[in-house]
Amino acid sequence: MFIGREKQQQELLNLLQSDESQFCAIYGRRRIGKTYLVMQTFNGQFAFVHSGLNKASKEEQLWEFRESLRNAGMKRCRLPKTWFEAFHLLEQHLSTLPQAKKIVFIDELPWLDTPKSRFVTALEHFWNGWANMRDDIILIVCGSATSWIISNIVRNHGGLHNRLTQQIYLKPFSLAECEQFVQMRKLPMTRKDILETYMVFGGVPFYWSLLRADYSWAQNIDNLFFSENSALHDEFSALYASLFKSPQVYIDIVTTLATKKIGMTFDELDEALTANLGGKLSTKLEELEQCNFIRSYTALGKKKKDTRYQLIDNYTLFYFQFITNPKIGNCTNWLTIIGTPVYRSWSGLAFERICLLHEKQLLAALGISGISCGIYSWTYRPKDVHEQGTQIDLLIDRSDNVINLCEIKFSDEPYRVTKEYDASLRNKIGTFKYATNTRKAVRLVMITSYGLVENAYSNSIPNKLTMDDLFRV
Repeated sequence: MFIGREKQQQELLNLLQSDESQFCAIYGRRRIGKTYLVMQTFNGQFAFVHSGLNKASKEEQLWEFRESLRNAGMKRCRLPKTWFEAFHLLEQHLSTLPQAKKIVFIDELPWLDTPKSRFVTALEHFWNGWANMRDDIILIVCGSATSWIISNIVRNHGGLHNRLTQQIYLKPFSLAECEQFVQMRKLPMTRKDILETYMVFGGVPFYWSLLRADYSWAQNIDNLFFSENSALHDEFSALYASLFKSPQVYIDIVTTLATKKIGMTFDELDEALTANLGGKLSTKLEELEQCNFIRSYTALGKKKKDTRYQLIDNYTLFYFQFITNPKIGNCTNWLTIIGTPVYRSWSGLAFERICLLHEKQLLAALGISGISCGIYSWTYRPKDVHEQGTQIDLLIDRSDNVINLCEIKFSDEPYRVTKEYDASLRNKIGTFKYATNTRKAVRLVMITSYGLVENAYSNSIPNKLTMDDLFRV
């Protein structure tokens, strides 16, 4: 059963309807379901299928490629010494097959590109010099090393420039898709359980597949991260190593960004990093953004040069907060961490990130899906020591001359707006109007887990959303 991938599945099936050969690249982070999508869509009906080997030599890669040719039915197959020979053997094999569409699936493509192997050049020659001349080849390539796929295939400036006929980027699941997954697996989870699990995993399907039905939400997190030989305790290093050939520099960047909730400007980040990356930092940031680890944004009223880079990957932030954080001390299991100040602080910030990642659902809940909107955060740092600074979690700048200031609160029960908090909200709105001198109407939106306790102060808030609104399809 496909969840959240129906559109991508149809795009793959459409390749079979073309009168020309097709070249499709699928990319996305580790564990996102790229291989599963291809295998389930075509149900094993491949003319040739191969997967690259992690950290293998060129000779080992070529030996395994020959084994894949044998498995595909090529009985007499010599061991190729170069990738040009390997693809020529593939051409020979495909030429012997009956007249019909021939699906060639090469998984973990970046791993085949070992140093000085000329793999990309050979792939270019295979496609341009043979496959593209026919009308029956469906070449599908994918890999977790998203930056490699984008640089060498999607944005190739050499022989593969503009040769792709289809590209599919697999995003993480939304909350609604995770709920469908939970229901399919018959996991006894409430929406709050799903929300809190999303705070840890994000929408990575493989992580969700590890949840056990006989465990509570807290027991599952404990089992996957804190128990002996836990399945995800060492996932962090494997994740970044799978995406980037030299992962340490990317780890250094996200580690630095994790220290600032609202993110850092390019100059701030460049100064904070111990390694001098020079002109390479822009490329590294772009690659991290392509993998959905970070986002870049410009605050309301700021210029492009003030763009901030913010770490938004839930798994990475959970890892920093609870797996490597010395402040956790002797807490060696999740059950003892829940309810601590560190947990409460993390869950509040994680809920804010989830709201940010579900922008489409928030706009739909507010009834403004068809209105052009800019999504920002906003911070005011007063120049006068007698003034108070303020921060707005999420700001929606609408083209219909309205600005929504979103206040986000995570709690285990309906949230109570007190007299003091009401005064704080009014002050925040007043400060925003004063500092921005906006002529737009400013409306407050409260986003909470279970809504608000009804009282005189809550009744003055015009828009109230709950976590249920984030589960919209």
